[in-house]
Amino acid sequence: MSLKFYIQTTVVLTQPNRVFMKKLELAHSLSDIYDLLDYAPTWSKDLKKQAVERQNNLLKPSNSLGQLEDIAVFLSSWGKETMKDMEKTSAIVFAGNHGVCQQSVNPFPQEVTFQMVETFKSGKAAINKICELNEINLEVIPIDLDKPTADISVGPAMDEREFVESFNIGVGAVSESMDLIALGEMGIGNTTIASALCHHFFNNEVGSWVGPGTGATQDQMIHKRNIIERSVNINRQGIRRPLEAGVSLSGREQAAICGAVVAAKYYSIPVILDGFVCTAAVLPIFFERKDMLDHCLIGHSSKEPGHQLLLKMLDKDPILNLNMALGEGSGAALATSIVKAALKCHVEMATFEDAGVSNKQ
Repeated sequence: MSLKFYIQTTVVLTQPNRVFMKKLELAHSLSDIYDLLDYAPTWSKDLKKQAVERQNNLLKPSNSLGQLEDIAVFLSSWGKETMKDMEKTSAIVFAGNHGVCQQSVNPFPQEVTFQMVETFKSGKAAINKICELNEINLEVIPIDLDKPTADISVGPAMDEREFVESFNIGVGAVSESMDLIALGEMGIGNTTIASALCHHFFNNEVGSWVGPGTGATQDQMIHKRNIIERSVNINRQGIRRPLEAGVSLSGREQAAICGAVVAAKYYSIPVILDGFVCTAAVLPIFFERKDMLDHCLIGHSSKEPGHQLLLKMLDKDPILNLNMALGEGSGAALATSIVKAALKCHVEMATFEDAGVSNKQ
């Protein structure tokens, strides 16, 4: 794989608590990624204060818009001031294959990953229709599908070079011109990867992280739990820092999701993460720096049981709960309409003073 591009930013950030960003270059090592994590900008306390004050003066009883108010304050804290700041919504779906599928952890063959990518490209999958309806630009990025990662039940999934290359693909997928990003994934076997990451980082009983994925039977789930437990035990000794868990236990699409999340934070672009696999993918960067998900919302609560526990661990509230478990970024893309509605109410509603209506005494 040859990567010959550099990501340049000319963004001038003038709001309080925001920093001037240097050129965002591709990483050459894990050390470079650690540096990126250390210098990513954060949200503005002043902008958040202004947003809270405006919410308190909008023409409605306090907290009557519930979670929409929280989302609006979140967006405002990242510099979203008008609906023009939300015009360019993008969905990015990364796809990868996993060597652990050699252990029969999934009822579907890995050819399905290839086939689904082709379905995305032909515009016939659920994510295509959701993006069409919500005017979202969709990009699907397959990563070395013909070369699955190594089997995590016998050793590390990747070496440092492989992880960094996929991380860079995620960085390169994000442009400073984007206003809002919905992230998703596709990859047969990647619920096993997500469960392994969760089991490593939280050390709960492995069964609490394992669900049916793409339709596993009870016997298959028992087998899947055994493979995950073995995988984490085999790789644990070689993991000294959280990011190294991404190298040893994740996959190329998970590494790319990490890269996209880091790049989006550099450009102060809010991100909506999809379900269980997508949320678990970012654990290596979250455990390196707990503020690395400050610009991230969770699109929906997957019916995969591990996702509900994971959101509790991360103290993140999902936007939607529709009993979905499709992946593809479908829940994140659906949630974009809610996010945009939250900002529209925030920036375009009248205040009590505007409308000449008496406020609460």
